Amino acid sequence: MSKETKNTGTAARSTFSSSLGFFLAAVGGAVGLGNVWGFPFKLGRGGGFPFLVIYVLCVFVVGVPICIAEYALGRKMRSGPVSAYKRISKKWTFLGWINMAVCIGVMGFYCLICGWLLKYACMFALSLVGLGGDFLAMDSATYFTAFVSKPLEPLIWTYAFMIINYLVIRKNISQGIEKSCKVMIPVLVVILIVVAIRGCTLPGADAGLDYLFKPNMTAFNEIGFFAIFTLALVQMWFSVNIGFGTNLLYGSYLPDDTNIVKSAIIVPIADMCVALLAGLAVMPAVFAYDLEPSTGAGLLFITLKTVFAEMPGGSFFGLIFFIAVLFAALSSTIGMTGAIATLGTDEFHWDNNKSSLVSTIVPCIIAIPVSWGYSLLSGVRPLAFLGKDTDLLDSLDFLCENVLATTAALLLCIFVGWVWKPKTVLEEVEKTGPFTWKNLWLFVFRFVCPIITVIVILSSLGLI
Repeated sequence: MSKETKNTGTAARSTFSSSLGFFLAAVGGAVGLGNVWGFPFKLGRGGGFPFLVIYVLCVFVVGVPICIAEYALGRKMRSGPVSAYKRISKKWTFLGWINMAVCIGVMGFYCLICGWLLKYACMFALSLVGLGGDFLAMDSATYFTAFVSKPLEPLIWTYAFMIINYLVIRKNISQGIEKSCKVMIPVLVVILIVVAIRGCTLPGADAGLDYLFKPNMTAFNEIGFFAIFTLALVQMWFSVNIGFGTNLLYGSYLPDDTNIVKSAIIVPIADMCVALLAGLAVMPAVFAYDLEPSTGAGLLFITLKTVFAEMPGGSFFGLIFFIAVLFAALSSTIGMTGAIATLGTDEFHWDNNKSSLVSTIVPCIIAIPVSWGYSLLSGVRPLAFLGKDTDLLDSLDFLCENVLATTAALLLCIFVGWVWKPKTVLEEVEKTGPFTWKNLWLFVFRFVCPIITVIVILSSLGLI
C-alpha cells in the first residue's frame, strides 16, 4: 500500500510505499534505451576502463549533487515540475514548463522506438514457434528499412505499446510506477545476466570484452581527453535524466524517512551497473560474429538482429533480450508519462485516469509525423538551417535532450543555488539525519555544476 502525505498548498499525495519502492522506480526511470544502445559503444570508443573512471567521476561530481537537489525539491513541494516551481516563485514557472516540453517531446519519438521494440519482440516470439516467416532470414538492414518506411504499421505497434504504458499508471501514478518497476527491474537484470552469459561464452567473445574493459590509452591520442570527458559526461547526463523533471517527480513521491543523499548516490551507480550488464549482453556477441560495434537504432534493430539470427537458439535469446529492452524502455516511459500527467492532476485537478489518458494521447499524436519522417516526410530536415542533416526523429531528439534538457538543468542550478536558496534543500535533506558534506555539496552545486552544465550545452551544440 502506498502512503499519503500532506504538504502546505497541496492535497494529500500518495508516496512510494518504501525506500526500496522508490529505489526501483528511480532506477527504472534512469535505465532506458541509452543504457543498451549508447553506453556500451561509448565505453569501448572512449578507451574502456579509463572511460569508466571518468564516467564514475562525472556521476559523483555532477549527477549526485543535481539529483540531491531534484529529489529534495520534489519531496518538499509534493507536486510535479510545473506546480512545484509555480508555488515557489511564479516567475520561475517557465522552468517547469521546460521540463514538460522535454518529457512530451522525448515521448513523441521514444514511444515510436518502443513500438519498434514491441514489433521485434513479437517477431522473435513467432520465430520461436516457426511462424516468423522471413524475419530471421531477411537481411537485417533491409528488413528494418522496409518496416520503418511503412506509413501505418510502425504507428500501430507504437499505439499498442502506449496502451500498455497507460494501463500501468492510469489509476494511481506512484503506485503504478512502483508496482511495475518492482517486477520489471529485477526481471530486466536477470534476463541481461542470462543473455550476457550466453554472449560471453561464444567463440570469439573475448574481443568484445577487450573492447569494453581493456584500457586503450590510444583512444586519448585518437580523439583526445576532452572529447572522452564530454562523451562520458553527456552519456551520464542523459542516462540519469538530468533536466527532464522525472527526478523531481520521483522526489515528490519519496517517503519522509528515505535518505535523499544515499538515494542520489545509489540510483546513478545502479543505473551504471545495468548499463555495464547491457554491455556484457551486447558487445561480446557482436564481436563473436565479427560485426562492427555500432550505436543507436542500428545496434538494436540491425546488428543485434543479425547476431540472434545466426546464434544457436537465437530466437529464444532474441526474444528475452528484446523483452528486457522493452522493460527498460517502459520503466522510462512511465516516468515521463507520469511527469506529464502531473500537469493535469496538479494544475487542472483532473483525476489520475484522465490525466494519464491525455498524457498518453499527446505523444501518440507527435509520433505520427516523427514516424512519417521515414516514409511520407522522409525529405524533411527541420534543422537544416543549423547545418544538420537530421530526420524528424533525430531533430526532435536533439532539440529536447541537447537544448531543452541541458538548459533546464542549468536553470535548476541557478534557481536552487541562488534564487530559492539551498537552505530549504538542506532542511529537506536533513530530515533523516545530518548532511555531513553539505558545504562541499553547496560549493559544487553553486559553482562546479553550472560550469559543467555549460560544457554539456556547448558540446551538445557542437561548439566545443
